[in-house]
Amino acid sequence: MNRETLMENSMIPSSCTRPIELYVFIDPLCEDSWSLQPVLRKLQLDYDRYFTLRIALRTSLPSMNLQCTKKQEDALACSKVHPTFPSIAVKAAEFQGKRAGMRFLAKLFEYSFLKSRNVSSFSVLVEIAEKLELDVDEFIQDFSSKNVLRSLQVDLYMAKEMEVDQPATFVFFNGNIEDEGLKVSGLHSYDVYEQILEELIGMTIMPDIPPPLEDLFRRFDTLTTNEIADIYSMTEKSAERELKKRLLQQHVERLSFQDTTLWRKKQP
Repeated sequence: MNRETLMENSMIPSSCTRPIELYVFIDPLCEDSWSLQPVLRKLQLDYDRYFTLRIALRTSLPSMNLQCTKKQEDALACSKVHPTFPSIAVKAAEFQGKRAGMRFLAKLFEYSFLKSRNVSSFSVLVEIAEKLELDVDEFIQDFSSKNVLRSLQVDLYMAKEMEVDQPATFVFFNGNIEDEGLKVSGLHSYDVYEQILEELIGMTIMPDIPPPLEDLFRRFDTLTTNEIADIYSMTEKSAERELKKRLLQQHVERLSFQDTTLWRKKQP
């Protein structure tokens, strides 16, 4: 499979401004996909100028005949639980913008793996949309639309064409449209992805200076102490000390879940 064939079939435009195209395949119910999130965030902050990013879903769907109904009066049908609902919900959120989709995915991971909520429940997914202050009526309408299902099918088609057989998979394309993509499946250390980028670009790459913490929280709704420590190349203890200062100043809030602490910008 090469990118030229894929683009002809799926009509995905190629990037002209950045040398690398990066496709990241995730499954909203996959713990490895959740664990990959800090790596991907840091990669964006350090080397965003070198690649364009496309998040795609690689999820096992038992049936594609799964829209609720076209009318909201059938809300009872939508209140059921189905393993396909999280994937559909991410796509429905994306219809309100790429950032909305990313925020929804991050919050979905939080609900699933930290709060132990059942994100296969339609009512829980609507709750997430409300928390993120999305247009909930639009979200519910899009959730049962053919356009959202078509968007999900495009992702599944891309996964098949790129021979991605599991989530938490990166596929890198360089500037040569005829070259095969470089597929990296599973979780790896951060320097592995750095090295791949550098080899594909063919020159030494330098990370960007991380943004101020206030800007970081505008880009990502919640971050762990360890994520913040990695981003600013400091120890976790030092990061926690700085965050506690901002906590006392009421600039941030702390959310504790068992052995994980999340930080977010202070809510009004």
